[in-house]
Amino acid sequence: MKTTLNKMFVILFASTLLIGCEATKNANNKQKGAVIGATGGAVIGGVIGNNTGDGNTALGSIIGGVVGGTAGAIIGNRMDKQAQRIEEEIPGAEVERVGEGINVTFDETSGVYFATDKYNINDKSQATLKKLADIFREYPQTNILVEGHTDNTGSDSYNLTLSKNRAQAVTGYLVDSGIEKGRFTTKWYGEAQPKYDNTTADGRAKNRRVELAIVANEELKEQAKQQAEKQEGNN
Repeated sequence: MKTTLNKMFVILFASTLLIGCEATKNANNKQKGAVIGATGGAVIGGVIGNNTGDGNTALGSIIGGVVGGTAGAIIGNRMDKQAQRIEEEIPGAEVERVGEGINVTFDETSGVYFATDKYNINDKSQATLKKLADIFREYPQTNILVEGHTDNTGSDSYNLTLSKNRAQAVTGYLVDSGIEKGRFTTKWYGEAQPKYDNTTADGRAKNRRVELAIVANEELKEQAKQQAEKQEGNN
């Protein structure tokens, strides 16, 4: 079933790209986000949610909640700037702009480190998360999904608990750093959602990760819609 849904996602995503191909040929991230939101974000988000069994996975949360159109472009512009700040301040993080949001991944080589079988936030990880908290303060109109993942070494139940503890440790540290608790949703999936090959040491290391999805909150969405209406009324 998961393989079939993966194929469905690829087909739908390819269709969306074809629809928006000409519109996005010379577009920047915010413009591409507007096209994706207007043409197929809800469809793709739904497939992602069904594929994972949870609409709140990082990618599903970003694409499934798009506004689209001019308002989506306005949100995308703000996300462009926030993503750039994260890349500048935390060069080791994997930062992806997706539609109207940002997907940030920290694995064992990119800024948030956990010792084997541990979930405490060590000194190096603290330095990274302090920088991230500063950026979240600069952009208060965003919500953050924090996800914990592991490789497939060990039992399912052990990995689920470990991913839970690591995700909660990251959320807890950011909240303790002054970021409003209500902005966070924390999820954990253990070994259930690998992104890399668990048969290799490098793949397992990358699967031992914490992912963040950064999306517009309702206040920002409403502001963007109002701004879009004014822009469209002046045209």
